[in-house]
Amino acid sequence: MNQHIAHITLVVNDYDEAITFYTRKLHFRLIEDTKLNETKRWVKISPPGNSNFCLLLAKAANEEQKSRVGNQTGGRVFLFLYTDNFQRDFENLIQQDVVIIRPPSVEEYGTVAVFADLYGNLWDLIEPSQH
Repeated sequence: MNQHIAHITLVVNDYDEAITFYTRKLHFRLIEDTKLNETKRWVKISPPGNSNFCLLLAKAANEEQKSRVGNQTGGRVFLFLYTDNFQRDFENLIQQDVVIIRPPSVEEYGTVAVFADLYGNLWDLIEPSQH
């Protein structure tokens, strides 16, 4: 058996503002942006590097979905962005005025900081320890 998770949906207020944030501030790649109808697009973004995983940006379509924008996990860290160079990527977050929720710390598993995306979703930036 061969299975893998290909995409995770991230509910957003607006496709274009989300694309701009992720591609300009976090340097993600826009993998696909296909118009499905007048209100819906298939938008996939991926972090730089060798990754088969994508976030699927989905514009909130109703009030219930809008209530989840920025808080899909009830205030817990939602996504984990691994890096090969913590200092480089953390400095980029600072330069891009990304909100830092928890400053860098060294943990058993690596160096980590928590930041918020444009909607308030919490992310861990992690450079894993070399065991």
